[in-house]
Amino acid sequence: MARGPKIELTGEDHARLDKLLTAPGTPNRHLWRARIVLLSAAGLGTTAIVRRVGKSKQTVWRWQECFVEEGVNGLLRDRPRPGRPPSVSADEVRGVVETTLRETPANATHWSTRTLARVVGLGKTTIQKIWREHGLKPHLTKGFKVSNVPAFVEKVRDVVGPYIDPPEHAVVLSVDEKSQIQALERTQAPLPMTRAQPQTRTHDYTRHGTTTLFAALDVKTGHVIGRCMMRHRHQEFLRFLGVVDRETPAHLDVHLIADNYKTHKHPKVQAWLKRHPRFHMHFTPSSASWLNLVERLFSELTCRRLRRGIFHSVAQLQAAINRYLRDRNGAPKPFIWTKSADTIIRKWQRAKRNLTSRAGH
Repeated sequence: MARGPKIELTGEDHARLDKLLTAPGTPNRHLWRARIVLLSAAGLGTTAIVRRVGKSKQTVWRWQECFVEEGVNGLLRDRPRPGRPPSVSADEVRGVVETTLRETPANATHWSTRTLARVVGLGKTTIQKIWREHGLKPHLTKGFKVSNVPAFVEKVRDVVGPYIDPPEHAVVLSVDEKSQIQALERTQAPLPMTRAQPQTRTHDYTRHGTTTLFAALDVKTGHVIGRCMMRHRHQEFLRFLGVVDRETPAHLDVHLIADNYKTHKHPKVQAWLKRHPRFHMHFTPSSASWLNLVERLFSELTCRRLRRGIFHSVAQLQAAINRYLRDRNGAPKPFIWTKSADTIIRKWQRAKRNLTSRAGH
């Protein structure tokens, strides 16, 4: 079976490829070529790279060989193709890309193919093709938040360290509360899935109250300590800490990873921690609660049990949550953390630089 050539990157190569990935005007074809080289240098096999970039094996091998022969510059040059010459000049393509990235229409927040086509004098399908080739999607928007905490680096290392290299003679628990879980009853019973139609349900519902799930996920084993409570104040968090204290081996230290919700830092909570010296708190940086692994559990719970659930009371909702956790603990499976602290920090630093450079424009 054919294999691609071995890829080794210099520091300059790595910097240029990273710049291609982060520069706002990089054509889409240059993006996936750069990703092929970076993934190859990281040691991924051809099949894994094919899955990541969505290209064929032959395409992966071709651009690996191109990089070996010509370096990064080779990735930026397009190979000649047979067929008639393009009807749109390079200057026109550049103008469409620049207008899409730098300007907005007078009476809208973003371009559509038709509004931009009228402005630049090209056809709608031509605009679609140019956008597709350059990875431009003006109709889409994604949210983001870059943490501005001065101690971001230290906090990331403090949180990720126990994930990747748990301390000896200790248990590491990712702790948080999923608040305001609603007991919703649809006004009409849902219609079941058929061969020709998915399950359907009414858009309106009756609320029967809410509950809050306090959960502590054992990072190593995947076991979950969970309790449903009516509120999520510091009083409830103290009760939950008592549950954790009783349900973890007394001879082990307990490392709790939590976000910066004020309940977790309440003076009475701090006093409780002083009385229980085997407990150690690790707080995620502000605006980076995604570092808390228990969020994966909450997402799984919502997707598999809550989103389509019909609950006639809070008691029924709590029973469903408790049953889900009990079944999960019957065969626990941990979530494997794969990102090192250095990888996260580099990505954060790159995002900060991008924000600064874009603010300058």
